[in-house]
Amino acid sequence: MTECYIRVAEDENEEPMEIPSEEDGTVLLSSVAAQFPGACGLRYRSPVSQCMRGVRLVEGVLHAPESDWGNLVYVVNYPKDNKRKMDEMDAASAVKIKRGVQKTSDLIVLGLPWKTTEQDLKDYFSTFGEVIMVQVKRDAKTGNSKGFGFVRFTDYETQMKAISQRHMIDGRWCDCKLPNSRAGPDEPMRSRKVFVGRCTEDMSADELRQFFMQYGEVTDVFIPKPFRAFAFVTFADDQVAQSLCGEDLIIKGTSVHISNAEPKHNNIHHLFSNFPGRSPSLAAMLERSQYPFPSSHV
Repeated sequence: MTECYIRVAEDENEEPMEIPSEEDGTVLLSSVAAQFPGACGLRYRSPVSQCMRGVRLVEGVLHAPESDWGNLVYVVNYPKDNKRKMDEMDAASAVKIKRGVQKTSDLIVLGLPWKTTEQDLKDYFSTFGEVIMVQVKRDAKTGNSKGFGFVRFTDYETQMKAISQRHMIDGRWCDCKLPNSRAGPDEPMRSRKVFVGRCTEDMSADELRQFFMQYGEVTDVFIPKPFRAFAFVTFADDQVAQSLCGEDLIIKGTSVHISNAEPKHNNIHHLFSNFPGRSPSLAAMLERSQYPFPSSHV
């Protein structure tokens, strides 16, 4: 007997795939699921009513409508939860494509021993990967180390590896992290925090953390109480946060909008200029408390 095939697609507008039928003219659901994982049935558009109709399914066997599959295109059915997960994965993939190749950033190294030189710093971090910049910050008058410095790697993966652990340098434990600011003195700071709008009450902080961890390391999730339909998510890397801004993502079947959460210290001068008994010198002191951005050199 000549083997017969039916035409199956995930969507009516997509190119169909031919699925083999059995000798009695039926089609096994397992044959469909082999090509479309998670499939739980088929539907088709009636040539007469132009409405979608479901294909009869009995104990894992799909039966042809009116005993003839014809030349119709049958559309795959998925369980709602499975379809929701697929939508979330598609949205996540789209954002990852937009982000493209991650760029490395200058990392601040805190707790350096006074004796550590730039060559010592480079020699140590070169064990992780190629280093393109190191700098030990020194006092302009005395030339003594200030106890911190900067390092930059060629590869983003190497950077994240260095951030994920503490470092023993010249007999002392040091921390390597992203600075609070990437910007110069006249440029706005880039926030590592994003605003998540259109949240629903059934979204927990743990669920938001798990969802956003696919984009990068999450350091904090905050949901206001009482519930106000939004949340804040903070990443370890500001590049991850900025790449998500403007995106509409699907979380638990709900479309949420991601936008930038402006750092509070961006408004220091504005705050003090409007505060009775304002103190510009105090505002300037607070701004100077940020780590200075290094001038790159090796």
